Amino acid sequence: MEIGAKIRRVKSCSSTNDLAKKLAYNGEEEGTAVVSAEQTKGKGTKGRSWFSAREKGLYLSVILHPPHSDISLLPLMAGVSVCDAIFKSVGLRIRLKWPNDVIWGKKKLGGILCESGFLGSQLNYVILGIGLNVSHRRETFPEEIRHQATSLKLITKVEVDKKALLGNLWPVLNYWYGQFLQGKAENIVRAFQENSVLAPGKDITVITGGTEVSGTYQGIDLLGGLILETRGERRSFFSAEIKTIKSETKEA
Repeated sequence: MEIGAKIRRVKSCSSTNDLAKKLAYNGEEEGTAVVSAEQTKGKGTKGRSWFSAREKGLYLSVILHPPHSDISLLPLMAGVSVCDAIFKSVGLRIRLKWPNDVIWGKKKLGGILCESGFLGSQLNYVILGIGLNVSHRRETFPEEIRHQATSLKLITKVEVDKKALLGNLWPVLNYWYGQFLQGKAENIVRAFQENSVLAPGKDITVITGGTEVSGTYQGIDLLGGLILETRGERRSFFSAEIKTIKSETKEA
């Protein structure tokens, strides 16, 4: 079934990812989406929370059943899909910060959260969550995140049609998920890099569990890892091992 062909709409939930997990565990088919007007306990990466004001954003999760457990490219393909949907809706070229953030300038516009469930060693499902700030005014955000968050309304100065934006998201998600299923990793990586806030050759510092590694960013590998060159050697880092990345970013 195509992504978005079946949609479960709710007025409120703790997290669309949590609701989608329950549906997936009970056998809901691939492509089913959960869309909520608000989340009371929206989730970000690394255990962070995601502010989800009622009727102000897009808060959704999609149930996927990939044929293999190598799913590290899924957040990247979701980010590219969000970029395409926003461009089609409002003509805006937003940027992506590896591996999960949707960015405008130095402010966060949205985020991707990919979670998986296993039966023993067998991948059972993947939940692909997307949160996007659409109609938020500056005062909508809690004071502590106003300096780092933005919305399509704040960027474009107009009210963006959330229904139309969602309608533009489904076909591009289907396209890029199809690229993933067909093993066309190079297409996903190329598209992500074209929309990335980081350009190859930029000096960055990767902060892991208790270590800082500085080097030159060399792009994304075909497994979705960030390639860092240090003292002539290349090493790939994956999101699970990185706490944060320090770098200078320019407005998109």
